[in-house]
Amino acid sequence: MPTQAVVALAFSAAVICALKIVTWIVKRRGARDEVEIEAWRERVVTEYGMLPEDRQDVERACAAPELDAVRKLAVAGDWRACADHLAAAGRDWALRDRLVEELADAAAEDDGFLKTWRAERPGDPDAAAVHAYGLVKLAWRLRGAAFAEHTSQEQAEGFHRVLAEAREACAEAQRLGPEDPVPWISELWVALGLNYPQEEFDRVWSGLTARDPHSYPGHYAAVQYQCAKWHGSAQQANAFADRAASAAPEGSLLAGMRLIALHEHEPDDAEDTYWSTPYAQAAIGDARRAVDAAPAGDPRAAEIRHLLAWCYLMTDRPVDAMTQFNLVDGHVDALPWRYSEDPAGYYCHIRAAAAFAADRQLAAS
Repeated sequence: MPTQAVVALAFSAAVICALKIVTWIVKRRGARDEVEIEAWRERVVTEYGMLPEDRQDVERACAAPELDAVRKLAVAGDWRACADHLAAAGRDWALRDRLVEELADAAAEDDGFLKTWRAERPGDPDAAAVHAYGLVKLAWRLRGAAFAEHTSQEQAEGFHRVLAEAREACAEAQRLGPEDPVPWISELWVALGLNYPQEEFDRVWSGLTARDPHSYPGHYAAVQYQCAKWHGSAQQANAFADRAASAAPEGSLLAGMRLIALHEHEPDDAEDTYWSTPYAQAAIGDARRAVDAAPAGDPRAAEIRHLLAWCYLMTDRPVDAMTQFNLVDGHVDALPWRYSEDPAGYYCHIRAAAAFAADRQLAAS
């Protein structure tokens, strides 16, 4: 999905992730403890019942049987059943977004079912929404996950060409489904890739928030736009996340946007100092309260729990980190693991480091 492709930047990020592991070990435990941490990769499986690396799902942040079911329907070419699922979602915008994104991801791999759907129902707003999001996903796949300097001219040209098509498809989907927020979320990713100026981004943002003012995926995309690596700065991203969290209704998971904005600007070292500031600690606390109040199985809450596990470990709270790891184990499509070229391996190493540190901490108490 675009969130993966946009933020992964896999090769360079994988190097950074490896360095963070070594830094954490050397600074907090001593280099010789790396051997013991490696032993804990197996111990968390044999002694604590957690899943090994080869059983970590790299496509999800948590179990999602409904999405698995609709993906199978798309692969099987059963567009009518896919359409029925979207129709049944009605105005449950969060569910609708997840379903459209899943179908769009399937279409980016093989759009046979979508072509038939559009041919049979040429004015169907649901098919148009899937088409627009599918083009966004295809564009990011064509680009690849490397930094711009490691992206070929052919990749860049394909990326911009398909994103231009996606922009037109978003406009069509917005026209056919005037109340639907999802095509506006899709266009936020177009805004990112085509370098919309601020005033044009604001137009898209206004279009989304007029339909769904507290959209989690919309805010996630907007935080990315505000980050220093795209069109803003750490200050802009943090300020945007603050406004989102402050305006969110009771029980909203938008409190997690502060963690996301902070993580996007995390230094390559001194993570403990970075995450120990009063602002970061308040963001961690707010996010923890939000996910603890969320319904069981909420996929957005799971995404935040993954990042909480990282934050707790970086601030020497490994027992709290292990609590989060136990709640999300088995699924690793979330920050910070998706930044790695090997998300399952990175997740399992950091999980082992947390288990090792928690064992030491509990033994000393």
